[in-house]
Amino acid sequence: MILITGATGNVGRHTVTSLAEAGIPVRALVRDPARADFPAGVEVVTGDLTDPPSLAPALDGVEEVFLIWPGFAASTAAQVVDLIARHARRIVYLSANLRPGSTMFHVEVERLIRGAGPAWTFLRPGGFATNTLGWAREILDTGTVRWVYGQAARSLIHEADIAAVAAHVLTSAGHNHQVYVLSGPEALTQVEQVRILGEVLGRPARWEEIAPDAVVERLTAAWGDAELAKSSLETWESFIHTPEEVTDTVERLIGRRARTYRQWAIDRFGGFGGFGGFGGFGGLGGLGG
Repeated sequence: MILITGATGNVGRHTVTSLAEAGIPVRALVRDPARADFPAGVEVVTGDLTDPPSLAPALDGVEEVFLIWPGFAASTAAQVVDLIARHARRIVYLSANLRPGSTMFHVEVERLIRGAGPAWTFLRPGGFATNTLGWAREILDTGTVRWVYGQAARSLIHEADIAAVAAHVLTSAGHNHQVYVLSGPEALTQVEQVRILGEVLGRPARWEEIAPDAVVERLTAAWGDAELAKSSLETWESFIHTPEEVTDTVERLIGRRARTYRQWAIDRFGGFGGFGGFGGFGGLGGLGG
């Protein structure tokens, strides 16, 4: 039995579906059962990583866990990792490809998992294409995306490719104590991303650079963490001079090239039907799944 946490999120839902369609026993941990519209055969269990005692039913009989952490804080991470370690023989953790010196919660969760006992695999994607959903709404509403560091180049990855790698790792051997850095197949500036979104949406789209301080204010209000907001902007600014890393890990592991950002946009917005779960800020790639 494989347990997927964050099962109704962008990556988790794709992973659950992929495993279920392959006939693999899969259990989905959800906070809201009303959102658990999974394929037949998926076992749904209610629980919350911020409430460790609620996880006991979900962990019963589990051999592997795909751990997707909610939000940007890990105050219960030590308890959760300890509970998982008592049941599972392997933890696959959706981490992030962070710049050296980063102090985000992913670093702490990785440290906890390394010392917990079970075998582990870390998936470290860079920017998530899904975190540009907000730009599509801006293009449709105003024709203009107002954000910061338009020349920052990101190698955004399709959430389905992260899920495909996760499903492969969870169901095959040879991945213990491996760290896999994942990315899309190309680095595009944020200005180029907006142009592509406009082309897919059939709307003219322009970029308007705004002051970093304004973005810090917006992110601090959204996240409740000014230091995280500031460090995120420092990372994005660094992509102006040193583009986000492009890797071939997806192709090496699952035998096909990672999907392009344009393909992600087509998958999301072909026919304007891709706004499910919409509501994020543009440019947040790598901070959440």
